[in-house]
Amino acid sequence: MTTVPEALTVPEVMSALRLSRSKVYDLLRARELPSFTVGRSRRIAVESLATYIRKQTEESD
Repeated sequence: MTTVPEALTVPEVMSALRLSRSKVYDLLRARELPSFTVGRSRRIAVESLATYIRKQTEESD
């Protein structure tokens, strides 16, 4: 049984959205994509990513 992570790393978000590292960090800085830190590592909740994608989809309709 494979478990789905509840939080993603920046490279995982980059892959999911097919964006560059700098664009993902731009989204984090602008607080368009909420995140939290664990030590020195940045994490993005899966639900935050889903909400971001949903909002982007609604805005483009």
